[in-house]
Amino acid sequence: MERDRQADAHFVYAVPSTGVYARPSAASRRPNKEHVLYFDTPEQAEQAGFRASRHKHADRQQQSAQRQALIIQACRLIETQMPAPTLDELAQSLEMSAYHFHRIFKAQTGLTPHAYAKAHRSQRVRQELDKSGQSITDAIYEAGYSTHSQFYDESHTMLGMPASAFRKQGQGSTIHFAIAQCSLGALLVAQSDRGICAISLGDDPRVLLEQLQHRFKAADLIGADPQFNQRVAQVVAMVEEPALGLSLPLDIQGTAFQQRVWTLLRHIPVGQTVSYTELAERLGIPNGARAVARACASNTLAVAIPCHRVVRQSGDLAGYRWGLERKKTLLERERTNTLKRSEQA
Repeated sequence: MERDRQADAHFVYAVPSTGVYARPSAASRRPNKEHVLYFDTPEQAEQAGFRASRHKHADRQQQSAQRQALIIQACRLIETQMPAPTLDELAQSLEMSAYHFHRIFKAQTGLTPHAYAKAHRSQRVRQELDKSGQSITDAIYEAGYSTHSQFYDESHTMLGMPASAFRKQGQGSTIHFAIAQCSLGALLVAQSDRGICAISLGDDPRVLLEQLQHRFKAADLIGADPQFNQRVAQVVAMVEEPALGLSLPLDIQGTAFQQRVWTLLRHIPVGQTVSYTELAERLGIPNGARAVARACASNTLAVAIPCHRVVRQSGDLAGYRWGLERKKTLLERERTNTLKRSEQA
């Protein structure tokens, strides 16, 4: 009755008086309940003698599948052609208007075609910079950049460091770090020259340090800095009382899509939660819950970017990079503190 598209994968209904079957999301007029038969699959309905509804909106899942196939085709074109095709070229290759193509591409991926091409290019330049025997200039052009300035305008946000330092796995970069204890266990805080670049939680301080060393293999890691310890104290205070927030600059490194997700996360009020599906809908991609979950899992700034406030649509807790028990503790603490402040007010 609600035309729930999520139910389309589970059953179809058939109407003996018309001889047709349709999926739950079909926009056709609803028959009386006593005149409806149910089948697990369209094939079963057809074996029973029913045909698919010809209503132009009857099978939304089929339409959605067709749109997805077109967008996948467009993504492959963006990924394989250099320079990336323009909006008009993509739309023409798919026999669509530029406006319509742009709209459904963003609805399916959460990004415009231009932003998708930019994200793919940033991933490719990382791969090219990792290749031995290739100059930075060659890597830039192999990744699809048309000019040096175009790359360098994006490089710090994309790589978190100059290209030469990234190629040398952080060599020449300085990362200050410290490990402290908080109510959630061991806490590692690291800072680049652009801001806090890592906040990690765990049981074993040595594991946290090894993870940092792996991430910045050739960077100069500097610990036991009294001045930096003051910043660590601010992070500890934020973990213990998230409502305090964190006024320190953050070095947020990620793709365009990840940064869109993380920006939304930072706007979730303390003590509240949202579902992966709801976040995807806010991004304009109703079917993008899995992509949102992957972006949450890629977050390297625990609590400062509050991915712990994202739950399943049922309200149950889903995976958390730093452990479900910590996620549960953080949420319970936030709700309790929010309730106390409300009562005091």
